[in-house]
Amino acid sequence: METVAADYVPRGVRFFYIYKALAHPETNGYIQPFTLEERLLHVQEAKRTLGSDIEWICDNMDNDLKQALGGAPNSEFIIDPAGKVIRARGWSNAADLRLDLENLIGKVDPPTTIADLNFKPSPPNRSVQRGIVPRVRVGGTMRAVQVVPRPSDEPYYVKLRAEVDDAFLADGLGMAYLGFHLDPLHHVHWNNLADPLQFRIQCPPGITLGPLRGRGPEVQVEADADPREFLVGVEWDATILPADRLASSPVVIEVDYYACHDELGWCKPVRQQYELRLVMDRNGGSVRGRGKIGGGGSSRFRRR
Repeated sequence: METVAADYVPRGVRFFYIYKALAHPETNGYIQPFTLEERLLHVQEAKRTLGSDIEWICDNMDNDLKQALGGAPNSEFIIDPAGKVIRARGWSNAADLRLDLENLIGKVDPPTTIADLNFKPSPPNRSVQRGIVPRVRVGGTMRAVQVVPRPSDEPYYVKLRAEVDDAFLADGLGMAYLGFHLDPLHHVHWNNLADPLQFRIQCPPGITLGPLRGRGPEVQVEADADPREFLVGVEWDATILPADRLASSPVVIEVDYYACHDELGWCKPVRQQYELRLVMDRNGGSVRGRGKIGGGGSSRFRRR
């Protein structure tokens, strides 16, 4: 979720966490934000759950800082007052960082321990049941593709995550995962006394998904926070839609759902639309613990 950075100064060191795109969305229930405001909410949540007073730097939604620092998920840097990177490490290592700082500014006596930092961590807030609806099981590796929310008067209480499998990446014919995940930072849950989530798909020429409609399960408890997940077939015909037009020819997914606030008690129907672009999302991260799912990899599709 974050990268540790150290800013070297002549008489000491200032430490920062850097918030970037989530490397492993769904860890502890958190999912990729759609807006900078939501990223800043993640920073506030990280401060609360970690209990740390270390300052945070938040990357922008174009992930410029992440790319400038090499794109690694858990890298570590020491930067001098002039902004020059004097140590860079692809994976954070506390012991190596201490040695670096000892060489640069000398040893401290006694050395700082984790207990000295007086962390006061808090667990993530959970007010409704999870683990009620079985998770979708997928075979092989799936990789995140780009999802862009269309303008809406309401916050996106539900975030769509979309992935495609290796068969589609290789031949243009395979399966796609569509997961509608409640964003815990908006403090909402599913109202299972109302109609389940429903979605409709509109495809551009050259792209076929099926089925074009879906409906969430009927759940026997009044409220829960489990994702609503679907597997659909997906086919790409490059003779109709060339590869260089994939990003500009999105699949449109419209969704209807009821959202209820955990504390405030309101409950309302919401209709929103996402644009699904069948190109790799290099900042989408990889989900851990939902079958065999990976992330990253080549962004090139082979043409059918």
